[in-house]
Amino acid sequence: MRRRAAGVLAFALAAAACAAAPVEAPTGTSATQPLELTVLAAASLRTGMEAAISAYEDANPGTTITLATDSSAALAIQIEQGAPADVFLSADTRHPQALVDGGLTDGVAVAFAGNDLAIIVPSGNPGVIASPADLGRDGVRVIAAGIEVPITRYATQLIADLAALDGYPADFAAAYEANIASREDNVAAVVAKIELGEGDAGIVYRTDAAASDTIEVVEIPAASNVRAIYAGVVIGSVDDPVAARSFLDWLVGADGQAVLAGFGFLPPPS
Repeated sequence: MRRRAAGVLAFALAAAACAAAPVEAPTGTSATQPLELTVLAAASLRTGMEAAISAYEDANPGTTITLATDSSAALAIQIEQGAPADVFLSADTRHPQALVDGGLTDGVAVAFAGNDLAIIVPSGNPGVIASPADLGRDGVRVIAAGIEVPITRYATQLIADLAALDGYPADFAAAYEANIASREDNVAAVVAKIELGEGDAGIVYRTDAAASDTIEVVEIPAASNVRAIYAGVVIGSVDDPVAARSFLDWLVGADGQAVLAGFGFLPPPS
């Protein structure tokens, strides 16, 4: 009886050990556990990123991505203060690079999209903005974004480039600044105010202009337009940097680029 009992006990212990041992997924297969990622993105990316995330989740069953958008400047500050995030997608290269320089990322910043600028006016153009030169005309109410928001730096460069053209007054840049009636938190808020007719004009991204049915666009001379470069980075405090990097790599790849192109975004510089 003792030998039989000992044999049964040994078998039970061996079975328990086998049950407790972790089973490794075969090389080249994905983990079966659900994967959750948080992406913080510039406000101008919202619609395009919603579509991109949906496509990525379809291609990667079990992956769920939560998206939050705001100005790139505000999101960068949140990350610096410890806000949980896996990937940061900015409307410029400056804010991601600042996080890299501060040691808050896993790897370098990666450019993933481009965009051009557009001058928008309310439907019907009640302020009668016939050309970019009218942005400096007396009485024009310009809606702009905050000083640290990327669109503001791009817009400042655009105004400087326009001021250098023949036919523009020497004080054009100063006149434009004097016409700024309000500064909003992000580019989406600028668009919203122009849609509501609370300003005569604003400078936003071309993709923002294309996404709205209640604004009109005033053409910018092609030679004076400013190309915005969007860059992303994996945050250093993430639980799964490989998964976060995989999403960013996908966004830069052919599938991600196809989705963004459908919303008017341009490819990143090669």
